[in-house]
Amino acid sequence: MKIFDCFKEKSTGATIRRQRKLSLSEYRGAVSWSKYLVSSGGEIKVGSEERWSADMSQLLIGSKFATGRHSRIYHGRYKGREVAIKLMSQPEEDPALAAALEQQFTSEVALLFRLHHPNIITLVAACKKPPVFCIITEYMAGGSLRKYLHNHEPHSLPHSLVLKLALDIARGMSYLHSQGIIHRDLKSENILVGEDLSVKVADFGISCLESQCGSGKGFTSTHRWMAPEMIKEKIHTRKVDVYSFGIVLWELLTALIPFHDMTPEQAAYAVAHKNARPALPASCPLAFSHLMSRCWATNPDKRLQFYEIVAMLESYQESLEVDPTFFLSFKPEARMTRSSSSPIASTSDQLSGIMKTLEAMTQFKKLSPPSFNGEPDQMVAEQWMMRIEKIFDVLNCPDDKKVYLATFMLEGEAEHWWRTMKRIYEA
Repeated sequence: MKIFDCFKEKSTGATIRRQRKLSLSEYRGAVSWSKYLVSSGGEIKVGSEERWSADMSQLLIGSKFATGRHSRIYHGRYKGREVAIKLMSQPEEDPALAAALEQQFTSEVALLFRLHHPNIITLVAACKKPPVFCIITEYMAGGSLRKYLHNHEPHSLPHSLVLKLALDIARGMSYLHSQGIIHRDLKSENILVGEDLSVKVADFGISCLESQCGSGKGFTSTHRWMAPEMIKEKIHTRKVDVYSFGIVLWELLTALIPFHDMTPEQAAYAVAHKNARPALPASCPLAFSHLMSRCWATNPDKRLQFYEIVAMLESYQESLEVDPTFFLSFKPEARMTRSSSSPIASTSDQLSGIMKTLEAMTQFKKLSPPSFNGEPDQMVAEQWMMRIEKIFDVLNCPDDKKVYLATFMLEGEAEHWWRTMKRIYEA
């Protein structure tokens, strides 16, 4: 079977399916890249794994539906399954760029290979045969979220649909961060929509392990979605994805391109030096504006974690199911503050919420919350606090939540533990 068999009429049972014919320029373009792949495919390894190396004799490449600076994406079939085929081409005249693209390809495939989540695009196979690389993933019939929103522009989506899409994205990103991976290019173009309006995060070409990301110097993402610290080329963390999520949420609510009245460079300057954010429409529910403001805060430490975003959106969804007027009546909960005399929140609802959060966190990391029998001495207290601190460090828990989570675990001796923790935190 040759790679361009799919451009001919194919017989499937009693029906004949006719594919759109390529223009001459499209055909030449496809041949110029795909001719390198008409073989059994180059061998790529992730450690000792070779399961995903593509059998190119089983690949049928159809029409192109997206183009990047160094890539083209085609609709096709692989072993009878509908797939998206991303072809990356190395420029012969620029060895440095060619090497960078090869590294990007290897990194993207290695990351995709280890990711398995309903809201993350699934790797099917890949092939490495310079100067063209091929990544085969599941096909999402709805195309990009940007395309879906463009079809609705200038009309915004129903709030219930915004909530569903935002929750899918947040779940995918929460999983990604749990694997220690930063996406670094989260935007509507890199979020794909299925026929059932499920969405999946895609395009991990510039993603990295958080432990290896380092400085943003010389690194470029997409300006309209970039966090201020990335624009300024500072060291960045997973919180850059949270900022980008805030911009994507704005897109869901408006169906517009962020900073559409600016060039990308103007938008980047405004964000980094004037603390600009996309203008919120008057009709934006307070629940969403409250969430966006906590996602795109200038200080990364003040941004939410994705597991917190998921929890918030799930609570919105539950409330909406009970009360269809939820978005009209929503009022943000006052942020918990501690008094000098009492380290414990005053209401049982707050305490219950904290405990549920803690239980979810500890179950997630397979850590058991500490238990105490009697009043331990200072050494034991410090040992337990070190354990609690490790939980927080693993989960990158915001400072303003640490004390409440810890003191609730220890509420039986609240004042004693408050003094102990206060001393440890101030040390």
